[in-house]
Amino acid sequence: MTTEQPCIGYPRLGLPAESALNSAGIRLPEQPPLPSFTEPTEPAVIDPVDEPMIRVEDLHPKIDVVPHYALGGWTNATGECWLRSGIAIRLRAVADALAEPFGLVVYDGWRPRVLQEELYLTALADPSIPPGLFAEPTRDDERPAPHESGGAVDLALMVDGVAVAPGTDFDDTTPKAFAAALEDVPGPDRDARRLLYWVMRNAGFVVYEGEWWHFEYGTRRWAAIVNRSPIYGATRPPA
Repeated sequence: MTTEQPCIGYPRLGLPAESALNSAGIRLPEQPPLPSFTEPTEPAVIDPVDEPMIRVEDLHPKIDVVPHYALGGWTNATGECWLRSGIAIRLRAVADALAEPFGLVVYDGWRPRVLQEELYLTALADPSIPPGLFAEPTRDDERPAPHESGGAVDLALMVDGVAVAPGTDFDDTTPKAFAAALEDVPGPDRDARRLLYWVMRNAGFVVYEGEWWHFEYGTRRWAAIVNRSPIYGATRPPA
């Protein structure tokens, strides 16, 4: 399944939280508010660890993978999803912590540098896409874009096998995509974002404030937020 031209918003598979929850016959308990977010100054020194890459498709029965960019026809996308083992362990814990019928759908993990460049240049050439949606590629293996380190994951809640799109779908380019954009809008979409944030945060992840779906561990952004050294440089899956 592909599109004729790459589209940052493809595929649109999620349902608004209210629709997904009503279909499953459940209601979300009220979640704690999200904290205030500010983009930190990233630290300069990396304290690397040598962690293997893990294939996400085999990770947990409550985690599905939808390879967003491969389905969207991006030239340099891969059809598999890989993450560092430290991320994989934490995602398993998140899946275990989610009560039935909740799970996770993962849209993207590790990205090859050529895909990061393809996405960045496409976004840069489109005036409708705000700056910063995709990290600028770098040739410095100690300062990689988050996804190139294997330490960033794009994901959403899943209810009975249906992806939840709480207020926006994945890779939305409007201000509503900000993690805290719905904090003053009570309802299922806000509570779904809160649930995803807190279950991920409790497992050690940090969120990128501009994208409710983008979480990191071991990266430069993560290190700045939790006051530690980054541990992941550039990597690649096993051959």
